[in-house]
Amino acid sequence: MNIKEKILTNDLRNNLKSIIQNEIKKMPETLDELDPKERANVICRLMPYVFPKVETVHSKDGEPFSFD
Repeated sequence: MNIKEKILTNDLRNNLKSIIQNEIKKMPETLDELDPKERANVICRLMPYVFPKVETVHSKDGEPFSFD
């Protein structure tokens, strides 16, 4: 990657970061403008980005196969 590509990539990342930050600031007003069904849909779609993924835990995970 040459220097121009690095500068372009850095500028693009900074611009996208700024856009996302502005949209996050406006999120409460944006959600208020939606009807309840749309608001619930948006919130559900955003949840994976906010909450950690829950993994299934089995009762026998990490336990020895026998107690000899």
